[in-house]
Amino acid sequence: MRTVLIPRLGALLGAALLAGCASAPSFTYTRPDQPEAASGYTAKPGWTHQHFAVAAANPLATDAGFQILKAGGSAIDAAIAVQMVLALVEPQSSGIGGGAFLMYFNGQDVAAYDGRETAPAAATEALFLGKDGKPMAFDEAKVGGRSVGTPGTVAMLEMAHAEHGKLPWATLFAPAIQLAEQGFKVSPRLNTMLGKDKFIARDPAARAYFFDAEGRPWPVGHVLKNPELAAVLRTIAQRGATGLLEGEVARAIVDKVGAHPTNPGLLTLSDLANYKAKRRDPMCHDHRGLGTDYRICGFPPPSSGAIAVGQILGILGHTETRTTSLETGATEPPADMASAEWLHRYVEASRLTFADRAQYLADPDFVAAPGGSWASLLDPAYLAERSRLIGQMAMPDAPAGTPGPMKTSYAPMPDQPEYGTSHISIVDANGHAVAMTTTIEDAFGARQMVKGFLLNNELTDFSFAPRAAGGSPIANRVEPGKRPRSSMAPTLVFDKTTGKLVMSGGSPGGALIIHYTAKTLYGTLNRGLTPQQAIDLPNFASVGGKVPVLLEAGRFDARTIDGLKARGHQVKEMDMTSGLQAIRVEGDGSKQRLLGGADPRREGVVMGE
Repeated sequence: MRTVLIPRLGALLGAALLAGCASAPSFTYTRPDQPEAASGYTAKPGWTHQHFAVAAANPLATDAGFQILKAGGSAIDAAIAVQMVLALVEPQSSGIGGGAFLMYFNGQDVAAYDGRETAPAAATEALFLGKDGKPMAFDEAKVGGRSVGTPGTVAMLEMAHAEHGKLPWATLFAPAIQLAEQGFKVSPRLNTMLGKDKFIARDPAARAYFFDAEGRPWPVGHVLKNPELAAVLRTIAQRGATGLLEGEVARAIVDKVGAHPTNPGLLTLSDLANYKAKRRDPMCHDHRGLGTDYRICGFPPPSSGAIAVGQILGILGHTETRTTSLETGATEPPADMASAEWLHRYVEASRLTFADRAQYLADPDFVAAPGGSWASLLDPAYLAERSRLIGQMAMPDAPAGTPGPMKTSYAPMPDQPEYGTSHISIVDANGHAVAMTTTIEDAFGARQMVKGFLLNNELTDFSFAPRAAGGSPIANRVEPGKRPRSSMAPTLVFDKTTGKLVMSGGSPGGALIIHYTAKTLYGTLNRGLTPQQAIDLPNFASVGGKVPVLLEAGRFDARTIDGLKARGHQVKEMDMTSGLQAIRVEGDGSKQRLLGGADPRREGVVMGE
């Protein structure tokens, strides 16, 4: 699989951005009736289409992408429309004030577009140290201007559209602008998230927008309008990313960040104006599935997602026997259990993976790869060596490995929280595909609203502690212009023999993104489940160290839990709200089927033809 080589944007950008192709089909957005949905767990049927499909976390966003595809737009076009609507209807998870990673397949090659936020030029490694020299509490760090990084989503989408867009750039903003001006119904999830958050109402602009005069979140079904965001989107539609990163909107962002009364930040106009989206080589590895060899491609560092997913699946593959498979029923997978033996091996593989992640993973423009290449962490011989550490009982400790002869002087990063995000998967009528994970980090980001959109708190993905007790630096420490490590794992899967696209998928969920994505890949590729069946499986995770095994509450029986404890694991049952979206491609031509799945734990749907 070759990596696509895209020319520098140059002077063609403006014309391509604003006009699109001269022969581009016309597009008129039709505002749909917003469907009602219950909060919590809502069973999804799974969807089957033939020509194209889009999966996103909110029905209005999915519909915007669907209408773009129906009008002849590309997968990139649809992703832009979906993202702009998500910024309006799912503001707690992503938006123009945050960052994103996008994987794109053009029918022949794979490209990885990096829209990750960056640290301000004035930032130092002591950014998240208190006056006592100790790391700040997460809640103390995230709220305000300190945690806000330079947003990159819009610049990244602009870069992708310049090469792969079919409809004019400005056209793709029509759905979000119309919904913002005419109003959308507050969804159960937005209402629930507002009711649970103790910080968002402290920001005057956010309080005036999200809450009524008595300080109560707008109820489900309330028609909420956002003319300020509509005006910003119109500016971006006309001027491209400079409409966000320069001029009036940029000044409003910088003023908001710097003027926070208790926790101001360091972001400047030059930080915004100098932001550059990046094009990176995808991180691909081979995977042996159920009778088929696959090529799984994900996002490289600064994301840890693709490497971690690949390590877990690779280590697990070396430990499996015919008796350690995921338990399934005679005709369909059960919704409430997996075997304790399989979970034990998965958890141990995860602990080894997260040890490597803490030791090595960070922005590749600042940190050298172990063994001289990030691929060293996915080398089959290295994963086989790591798998031999797994026995019948939980390891007392899961150490980082040494992939290759090159040693590192970095210290492992301590555990700290990760949150947020949304995921989009699209396959268009030409068989081109997008997998895009997008974020403002913690729910509602930094809890700072500017001109109708929220700012990210992405800098909290850096290690708060810059160095270990002995003084050794931590790879993922704060540095000027650096991109924080991520767990986002947008994934494209291919048949290794034919090169044919097999699947697009991914999930939100902080560090648990890695496990939600690995679960879905394993279920579809190794157990033959449909995307919806794999997504529906109970969630499980381990984030390394000596922390408990996490199991989705109410989804595992006593036999499984007791079996894990007997192997030496601590177990914690909890809500594990993934937001998986996936589309699988089966067959060709008139026999092609696009099997779509959306997470029952959120409000997403799949649409297509």
